[in-house]
Amino acid sequence: MQKILIVDDDARMRRAIKEILAGLAGKVSEAGDGGEAIAICATERPDWVLMDVRMKPVDGLRATAAIKGRFPEVRVAIVTQYDDAELRAEAARAGAGAYVLKEDLHELPQILLESAQESAAMPDALPPPPSANHTRPDHRSRL
Repeated sequence: MQKILIVDDDARMRRAIKEILAGLAGKVSEAGDGGEAIAICATERPDWVLMDVRMKPVDGLRATAAIKGRFPEVRVAIVTQYDDAELRAEAARAGAGAYVLKEDLHELPQILLESAQESAAMPDALPPPPSANHTRPDHRSRL
């Protein structure tokens, strides 16, 4: 069972994500912004951080960069409502290993299960965003 930290300034969203992950995570912690997430990572060392982007005072991209800088073994998935190529690129530069739209939250368990089965020697970069040639865009990117 994996330790997961859910970071979102909306308590209802944190609760929804927690319900989706029920039975999959051994321990689930919550934070309301990136600053709290950094502090929790220092003490709890989660396997995954599910990070919103737009939060104050510390946004998700700054927190992701700080977490990956201090705790490179912690995997970070950006969980956002923004399907934006530049934001995906910024998330990759910050060290995020996955990018999931909030409308696709049902995909989170599969991402976490796949990561548990993969070797620890994975690259720390997101794949490029889906091309416009796909008939159905893939709103999920992962390592």
